[in-house]
Amino acid sequence: MSSELRDILLDEIVLIVMKYIAFVSSPSTLVIDALKSLESFISEDIGIDEIKKFVQELVSFEKEFEVLFKVPNQQMISNISSTLNPNQVVAVFINVLLPMLEHILCIDPDFIACIKGSIQILRTELGFLITFLGDTAMHLQPTNNILIDVEVVVNEVGSLLYPFFFTYLVFALTTRSPSFSEIIQAVENEVEIGVDIGNLDLSLSDLLPKFELLKPKIKEHCIRVSNMPSDMAPNTALVSLFIFDSVLDDLMHLINNKSDRIVGVNDQIVMLHEELMLLGSSAMDIAVQQEAEHEDILIRAIDIAYEVEYVINSFPPVWYLTLRLPQLIEKIRLIRMSNVAGVPEVSKYPGEQVSLQSKEPPILEDIVVGFDNMEIEILEQLVRGTDQLQIISIYGMPGIGKTTLANKVYNNPSVVYRFDKRAICVVSQKYKKKHILIAILSSIKNLKKENFENREDESLADDLYKSLKGMRYLIFMDDVWDTELWDDFQRYFPDDGIGSRILFTTRNKEIAEASPRSVIIALPFMSEDECWELLQRKVFKDENCPPQLIDIGKQIATNCHGLPLAVVVMAGVLADMEKKEHLWQKVATNFSLHISQTQDNSIQLLELSYKHLPMHLRPCFLYFGAFEEDMEIPVRKLISLWIAEGFVKKEEKKSLEDVALGYLMKLIDRSLVLVVRRRFDGGVKTCMIHDLLRELCSRIAEENNFLKVVNVNNDDPLRSFSQVLMYQQQHRLSINNEQSLIHSLTFGPHVRSLLCFDLQSPTLISFSFKAVRVFDFFSWDVNGIEHLVHLRYLKISGTLPSMESFHRLECLVVHSIDEFEIPDILLNMLSLRHMHFFRGGYFSASCLQQATNNESFHINNNLQSISVIRMSDETDLKILRCSPNLRRLKVSIRSSLNYSFEFLNQLESLKLEPCNLSSGLISLPLNLKQLTLVGAHLSPEQMDIIGKLEYLEVLKLQTVDFEGNQWDTSEGGFPQLKCLKLSQVQIEEWNTSSDHFPRLQRLVLQSCDGLKMIPPILGDIPTLQMIEVYVCAKDIEESAKKIQEEQQDNEELQFIIISKYETEDQFFDGILQFPRVPFSLI
Repeated sequence: MSSELRDILLDEIVLIVMKYIAFVSSPSTLVIDALKSLESFISEDIGIDEIKKFVQELVSFEKEFEVLFKVPNQQMISNISSTLNPNQVVAVFINVLLPMLEHILCIDPDFIACIKGSIQILRTELGFLITFLGDTAMHLQPTNNILIDVEVVVNEVGSLLYPFFFTYLVFALTTRSPSFSEIIQAVENEVEIGVDIGNLDLSLSDLLPKFELLKPKIKEHCIRVSNMPSDMAPNTALVSLFIFDSVLDDLMHLINNKSDRIVGVNDQIVMLHEELMLLGSSAMDIAVQQEAEHEDILIRAIDIAYEVEYVINSFPPVWYLTLRLPQLIEKIRLIRMSNVAGVPEVSKYPGEQVSLQSKEPPILEDIVVGFDNMEIEILEQLVRGTDQLQIISIYGMPGIGKTTLANKVYNNPSVVYRFDKRAICVVSQKYKKKHILIAILSSIKNLKKENFENREDESLADDLYKSLKGMRYLIFMDDVWDTELWDDFQRYFPDDGIGSRILFTTRNKEIAEASPRSVIIALPFMSEDECWELLQRKVFKDENCPPQLIDIGKQIATNCHGLPLAVVVMAGVLADMEKKEHLWQKVATNFSLHISQTQDNSIQLLELSYKHLPMHLRPCFLYFGAFEEDMEIPVRKLISLWIAEGFVKKEEKKSLEDVALGYLMKLIDRSLVLVVRRRFDGGVKTCMIHDLLRELCSRIAEENNFLKVVNVNNDDPLRSFSQVLMYQQQHRLSINNEQSLIHSLTFGPHVRSLLCFDLQSPTLISFSFKAVRVFDFFSWDVNGIEHLVHLRYLKISGTLPSMESFHRLECLVVHSIDEFEIPDILLNMLSLRHMHFFRGGYFSASCLQQATNNESFHINNNLQSISVIRMSDETDLKILRCSPNLRRLKVSIRSSLNYSFEFLNQLESLKLEPCNLSSGLISLPLNLKQLTLVGAHLSPEQMDIIGKLEYLEVLKLQTVDFEGNQWDTSEGGFPQLKCLKLSQVQIEEWNTSSDHFPRLQRLVLQSCDGLKMIPPILGDIPTLQMIEVYVCAKDIEESAKKIQEEQQDNEELQFIIISKYETEDQFFDGILQFPRVPFSLI
């Protein structure tokens, strides 16, 4: 370790320990007053006199510090929190001591030679105690004796390390001053500074045997606890069963790799895998049922899966595994035996777990703002549409106003006059056929529901059919959740060719498309003005808004992001408070807080959508709560995180990425996730979630120990410190930072994911985070990552840690200031599928040398994507050949050589920049679907090669020049091309035919000044949907307008033309206009 890194670690340790001491001290002590200014002394340059004064002040508190360098007593714990249990407090204190041991091992090897081995053993023993104390199942019953024994030993470690800490503290302050020796001499006159290594060696010799004496006591404790009946509530709620696949995968990895960690317990690990697999299968069978009595079994099964994960992934010694594995196996068998009565008949929709006690959602008041065009369109379909029976589906996210709008058109006078029979019923998420039949019959016959209750379903259905036969009818079915409804009921609705209609409202696009005769009306979000109008009408009724509240009221309306339900919720908050500007300002500032605390029944509309999700989609949806409010989330990152978490189930002949994308599209189709930007080919590039839904995710996730969002701020750093401490039972932490310094994530033995946004300070990762699979940090100096050996996803800024331990890593993202040298080990990691280097990466000198000197050079990996990789010569290409599974590749080319990529026969997307292809032909993979060329000189022969790519769907040419400034296409080229973008290309003539791009859907020209015109014949391409022109020459704009005039009868073809003389804002708005639709529901 470099001296600079040691200094950083030293500062980190001092600040961590000092914050811990401040945390457990009484708020009124003088110690706290001294500590409040410590951080600035360490992080800033200060004068010698100030240093002397402060050091002397700290020295005066030496005895107080020493007392606090022990496990906090009960009085101290009560000052912290009433929710912390004693074993957590002990573990937190151990976790403060471990970094000090780590730093001792970084001291001059000669100086610590006699104690190095003992320090390493001590570190291992303390690490195990954290594992034991975090093994929740072993601490559900009150067994204080073992905790007292552990405290005694740990306090001895604290006493042993205290002199080290106090020396660290003084040195951390004084080494910043040129008068270092003068200050040290002044301090040494008052207190002993330094550590006697000989005495420390003796103390360690006395201390280490006491850990051995603890082990039989721990064994006895665990056996006693396992035999006790437990009435403790389960730790988890019924979110998803993904944990079974995740833990089974971990167990299989241990078995297949013959890990040293399981020597002596291999057979038990195999047996545990078999038993857990059987339990997981039974749990899946139970999960598809809708019987409340089975939910407890599922929760117990999920709990034991998490317990197994903790035990096998927290690196306990073999003796502890020998003790715990039989207990886990027995627990699993008992749970399976508790289900001996068997599982009821499996639902026809496996994987769907719906609410067991659904309620009809509240109907919002009939105040309708906006949707004028939608209302007219629906009325047109109802009153003047086809004579055949037709379904009209109003589709949109929960709270968008579907029911309110549908009620308005249902009661429109022209609709009332048009239909002979009308009926309305609320379906909701779990419907009963008989209830729907009775609701419709009672409505069309104007009779009470009691008149039909004693009849059978078939009798009711026959009565309904006969009542509607020969009549023009309108049936409004509100809140439809499942396509099964239409399958059940369509035969009861006669089609007599007289203009009858079925009106659905649904939040699921699949329902809206249930019938080929469906007309889908997708409701958009309201504009800001419409939100403000609705807010005023809800708050002030028929009165006017006071002038002083207008601006802040508009801000609140804007914060609702176009969702009527959010406006209604906030209107309820505002209506109940005084109409004063400062009170409304508080609401605007704390918008999310007011949303989350609202008890209005309308929030049930949102929660029903969650409860109706298939179980495999629930964790994916809740995960959106981890992201910052209004954050635009890159889809590829989101998918990588889901896969790393273990949410995505393997499917035959599909990649995990494709399966995960299918999950996302399901959430989009259910109106829970919003599309923000689309890719050039129409795929989803970024997405987001409405604030109301994000609050729902955060609340449900925290209640279920699935995810906790921790907001760090400078106003109360100790509270920030305690927040991470208090939620150690959570499986995921999302830490949102507001320009604050957080020096350590304190304690998290059960945390599987750490997602940290904008964390700019050096950070020391806790030694207790043993089970972490996802680490997403934006911090330039992070220490301790090498302990996170279960990582699947790693995003980091700055220096990459040693990678030897990361055998399970799947995705690596590196933000660096300069280009990044790729360690050789990454190219031989079989688990690694994605590498992304924001400044570009290049192969190491050692890798290049091996490839040059060894003709049979070979590396073995399963990489699917690399971006961006630097290519300078044939040796780089030779190394790249060893990654035949690549599907996406971005290359920065640094020479004039031509490169052949045809060996990448699975490659689907390739970007080359800048690429000089002037010296010959380029050879491309035959399966390529997307190609981007930047800075190329293209000959006719090269364009012919590109045109013959039989699967190419997207072609982007940027800052390229065509030989002779002319592009002549030929018949048979670009057979599958759907999207073509020309940006800043050097071309004057483009000679083509509509037959040369037989499937083209989108044509984009950007900053093309040399081209004389867009070939008019392109307007005749039957599949073309959009022509876009951005800041091009006037001739191009005119030719686009001419095509627009010629194709004015073609309703399928749209145009976007942004002149180079328009404003920059208009230009960028145009670029994002298609296919991006803000908050798109489709």
